[in-house]
Amino acid sequence: MRALSLLYHDVVEPGDWDASGFPGSAAATYKLERRAFERHLAAVSAAAGRRGTVQQLAAAPPPGPPLVFLTFDDGGASAYGCIADLLEGAGWRGHFFITTDYLDAPGFVTRRQVRDLAARGHVIGSHSCSHPSRMSRCRPEHLREEWTRSTSVLADLLGEPVRVGSVPNGAFSRRVAVTAAAAGIRRLFTSEPTMRCDTVDGCVVIGRFLLRSNTPAEVAAALASGKLGVRLRQLWFWNLKKVAKAVAGDAYLALRRTVYD
Repeated sequence: MRALSLLYHDVVEPGDWDASGFPGSAAATYKLERRAFERHLAAVSAAAGRRGTVQQLAAAPPPGPPLVFLTFDDGGASAYGCIADLLEGAGWRGHFFITTDYLDAPGFVTRRQVRDLAARGHVIGSHSCSHPSRMSRCRPEHLREEWTRSTSVLADLLGEPVRVGSVPNGAFSRRVAVTAAAAGIRRLFTSEPTMRCDTVDGCVVIGRFLLRSNTPAEVAAALASGKLGVRLRQLWFWNLKKVAKAVAGDAYLALRRTVYD
């Protein structure tokens, strides 16, 4: 099973980095200005062989190019106020992963907006309750709380079970997937830049390729078309960062805050 998933966060007007999603300069590195995202969307739309949503992911996909998914983490206000309209205008439906503790908070989507996004055909999933900085280090009971409470909140809003989720901050481990599966999640997106999908306790684990504020639209198009070179570069950098996180531990997060703040 293979899929090609692109990972975005917020889309904001020029320089208005704190208008949507989590504030601060570190978070801003994952946000795109509206015009930049419009260029990305046009380039990706032209390059993607097969666009779709995770519900179409099957164990035995038909021959041809992999499905391309567009995903958006955090649940920032721009999901409703900007991104969904642009996606629909280009013939896409997105995957919006909601940090449920922040519903109705300034800079984040409201409960009414989440219901409307789902009614318009977009996929709604959990991005945990509180967005832990290192979810893979959480105790088992904390992990269960993050997944079960967030999926319950969203299920109550939508009137149906929520079976899709994404891991905050790329902090994935097998235990994260096991507890997600126990909470009823059947499709779990990570930040590992891979097209290969794995299965943990009946939950399909799907990698994603990250797009940052300074990523050119041409790179987004190359990723959407599945070009090997650009995928390998992301994988190399991701593995290098994973080693740095493992070695430095909490010092890595402290250094990152120092660099951006």
